[in-house]
Amino acid sequence: MEMVSNHSFTFITGNSKKSRLWRLKNGVPQGSVLAPLLFNTYISDLPITVSRKYAYADDFAIMHADGDWQAVEGVLTKDMATTGEYLQTWKLKLSTTKTLSAALHLSNKKAKRELKVKYNNETLPFCSEPKYLGVMLDRSLMHLRHLESLRKKLTSHVELQRQLAGYGWGAGATTVRIAT
Repeated sequence: MEMVSNHSFTFITGNSKKSRLWRLKNGVPQGSVLAPLLFNTYISDLPITVSRKYAYADDFAIMHADGDWQAVEGVLTKDMATTGEYLQTWKLKLSTTKTLSAALHLSNKKAKRELKVKYNNETLPFCSEPKYLGVMLDRSLMHLRHLESLRKKLTSHVELQRQLAGYGWGAGATTVRIAT
């Protein structure tokens, strides 16, 4: 019970001022090892949808493939409504800031189409390169932007190690390992 109840927190600003104590009524600590297991148990009875459902830890996606764009939009809108009813029944809230629609297609010409998927009578924001589970997806599934982003990150890490290690001087092996 300690994992799911009696949580509280305070905000501390840059100038060390503290807010009052806030109590959380539900949920588990962010990053908890137990959180994915509890989430998967909690959503094990998700309703049947036409779209395929993908869940990992606390990330959830629905995807549908069809040759007719209007059919895709209709199915996804209907399945979003079904999922929304389920969430409401179990007192869960959809993160509307993280919810979006995306179209992936091997034809660049067809992949430019913006989907019009609705949830609660509002069109979901469209994203041409969504990020799911840390991977940046592009419309043609080539992952070029994601790979470029990784290359830049790795290059900066290698450069940091090169600077730390030096030739005539440099930090010890332990310091270099910690810095990366």
